[in-house]
Amino acid sequence: MKYYIIAGEASGDLHGSNLIKEIIELDPNADIRAWGGDKMQEAGAKIVKHFKDLAFMGFYEVIINIRTILKNISFCKKDILEFSPDKIIFIDYPGFNMRIAKWSKKYKFETIYYIAPQLWAWNEKRIKEIKKYINSLYVILPFEKEFFESKHNYPVKFLGHPLTDSIYNFKTNNTSPNKLITTDKKPIIAILPGSRKQEIKKILNTVIETVEYFKEYQFIVAGAPNIELSYYTSIIKNKKIKVIENKTYELLSVSYAAIVTSGTATLETALFKVPQVVCYKSSYFSFVIAKLIVNIKYISLVNLIMDQEIVKELIQHDCNKNKITKELKKILDLNHRKSLKVKYDELTSILGNFGTSKRVALDIITK
Repeated sequence: MKYYIIAGEASGDLHGSNLIKEIIELDPNADIRAWGGDKMQEAGAKIVKHFKDLAFMGFYEVIINIRTILKNISFCKKDILEFSPDKIIFIDYPGFNMRIAKWSKKYKFETIYYIAPQLWAWNEKRIKEIKKYINSLYVILPFEKEFFESKHNYPVKFLGHPLTDSIYNFKTNNTSPNKLITTDKKPIIAILPGSRKQEIKKILNTVIETVEYFKEYQFIVAGAPNIELSYYTSIIKNKKIKVIENKTYELLSVSYAAIVTSGTATLETALFKVPQVVCYKSSYFSFVIAKLIVNIKYISLVNLIMDQEIVKELIQHDCNKNKITKELKKILDLNHRKSLKVKYDELTSILGNFGTSKRVALDIITK
């Protein structure tokens, strides 16, 4: 069977790679063409467009890169027609993927959405497009099933969260990751500043100002696979902060605490049971627009799933040296860490058991 998969970000590349592995195991003759990254390529897909060329963050950034985005859409349509897949699988990345889904239905392609668009956060009216253009929808957050089925009468499947697979696989295959990270004996505070240059620059410039207040710890930045090392060092300059590339899980597995940009990384950090402070800062224009159209209580997946503030969120103006320092000191406190672990354990149980990718792959193949 022929599959065309579209993922536009690092998290999509990760989840896509696990799905591809399971598809190939269940369907050894699978021919998979994809938009994604190195992980999806290593899993067995032919990558035609790397996500590093697609990652535009925020409303303003999308506007100024609109010509590139339109060219990518045009290329994608042409490539799909030439490949003529049996199934098209969309992974998150809704702005782009929903445009392709709408177009795909004209040609009667079977459309599958894995990791549903977060309509509960913004533009809930797009449920009409989902119903019209998507044949099968898989959600990865427990509350999304109720949102789609009870509120909008649209059947979906929740088969668990794919991060449970990624972290289980890592822990199974990596027994001594600390040797890959550092020889320094100081406890580690990880910095996960995101995977896009715009967010990395804004977050890292703010976070590195806190280093001087925590001399008994070592700070290590988790470098994203699509960002060159020189970009990080140009921001860090002479600060005593180390950068490691493509070893985020290794870093989290040995970290004492973390400063994390909102997104999938907040959930990954929680599943590794690492206390964290969540930071987010975008351009002023993007922030103002987001405030107008985004309707959510929290920005971190940890808090959204638990429906309460488990981890502290410092957004836009609150994301500053003083507040980051204050909150970081809190999560280093032993009593705070103990209470947080209880909440993290509860979160883990909510997300479901290992094997999500296999369950989704089997459902896709047999549908």
